This record gives sequence, C-alpha cells and structure tokens, in this order.
Amino acid sequence: MILINGESKEHIEISDRGFQYGDGLFETIEVRDGQAVFLESHLERLDLGCRRLYIPFPGVQLLSLEAKELCRQWHSARAVLKIIVTRGSGGRGYRQPDVIQPTRVLSLHPYPDYPENYREQGIVARFCTTRLGLNPSLAGIKHLNRLEQVMARSEWNDQAIQEGLMLDGNDHVIEGTMTNLFYIKNDRLYTSALTQSGVAGIIRSIIMVLSANHGLPVIEHTFTKDELLSADEVFVCNSIIGIWPIRQIETVRFSVGPITHSIQCRLDKFTGDNCREAGCKK
Repeated sequence: MILINGESKEHIEISDRGFQYGDGLFETIEVRDGQAVFLESHLERLDLGCRRLYIPFPGVQLLSLEAKELCRQWHSARAVLKIIVTRGSGGRGYRQPDVIQPTRVLSLHPYPDYPENYREQGIVARFCTTRLGLNPSLAGIKHLNRLEQVMARSEWNDQAIQEGLMLDGNDHVIEGTMTNLFYIKNDRLYTSALTQSGVAGIIRSIIMVLSANHGLPVIEHTFTKDELLSADEVFVCNSIIGIWPIRQIETVRFSVGPITHSIQCRLDKFTGDNCREAGCKK
C-alpha cells in the first residue's frame, strides 16, 4: 500500500534525486490498530532533517492526514509505516534545482515477526568491521544514504546473531545497524554522543527523557569496545522493536538486568498511554 504525493501508485520518476543520489530522508514508524505510534515525534524529526538538508518540508498536517488515510486501510493489528521525503527531480548533476518540489512517499508494510524472547531473554550481537563515516553536518538525521548499514548488515548470515554494532573511524562504538545502543555501568546509563555520526532515534530520545524523569540521567559520551564489554547491562532500541537487551557480544555475556527491565516497563507504559490517546484499541 503506497501513496506517492498523495496518489495511490507504485512508480516514481527515475530522475528523482532520492533514487539518483539518496537525496532525502525517511522515517520508520510502528502502526497499532490503524494508528501511527509517536507520529508527531517522527514528523518533528523529519522536519528537522529537511531543514538540515534544505528540503522544503511537506508539512505536519499533510503528512499526518496521508498517514492516517493509509493506516486506516490496513487490516492487521500491527504494521510498519515508512515515510520518505526526497528533494524531487531536477538539477544538473549534484546541483539542486532552482525550485525544489519534494517527493513524498508513504508505504505500509507487514510488521516483522520477531520472536518474543528477544525482548525477554535478550539477543546476541557482534561488532561489524564496516565503519561509520564522520560528518557532523549529517550526524543525527535519518537521511537516505545508508550504504554503511547495508554493508555492515551483509557481514553475517548467522541466524544466531540478531544485530551488529558499528564503530566510527575513531574506534568509538556508535550504534547498531538498525538500532541505538545503551549500556549500564555502576547504576548509570550511557549512550553514544551522536555529534559526528549515527542516527538520533525517536525511542532513544524517549528513553533518555523517561530515565531522567525517574532519576536516571543518561550520560552521552564516546566509548570504546572495551568500555562497552565491561558494562553491567547492554540494550538496543528502535521504533519497531522497542528495547532488546543484549545477552552476548562476541564471547562476552551479559545479564538481562533490573535497570534494563525497568526501562522496558517504563517505555511499554509510555507507548501504551500514547497509543490509547491516539485511539488504539489495545
């Protein structure tokens, strides 16, 4: 199910700069009972990304209307909504067109069938050899250029490994291929400072606020493999999976500890409250 610039169709112009250069942004959003979860937060981040890339933002009202229209047509309890905004077509080579007419694409997809024990018992992760490039002007936003993640994810096919952890060119651990990363050490919560690379995820932001509100501020900093491997608890998160504890990285094992569990419970409650306010059935 796809809407392209408000029309139900499946084809995009081959001259579109999203296809030509990855010149755009995207959001991946959980849908429950026809409602896009944390839609407002996702659209705020999309707006921020558009401003960073100087792409005219289509507007919260228009995107919300189209998202709701699309989600109402989905008959399963859960789904995944993807919103893409590109700079549209035009311009010679890398040069932008004088008048930018952005392309917006909204599509619905089946919800991934992840085992429930990933969130209960934790997952196994590995370190990737593919590195994240350093670029402060693009750090944090969810732009369409994801070759680093594509290459990192191609490094393993072992179904016993659920996520790969990525470092930058300075040997700092940044995030997972599809997730943000947190660790707990001595009752303190840490995450990567996304000033040079990485994506500032919506769930990451919510976890930071919820934790601070419950007396557990998050320390954003740069850290190495060794620092991560010496942690007491480790977990990853994104808008589709919520929180997955990590029970093993390479050969190092971790407990699914009480702080991770308490953060999971807070996030579940906050998500449920938000969903009910938006009109979800459950």
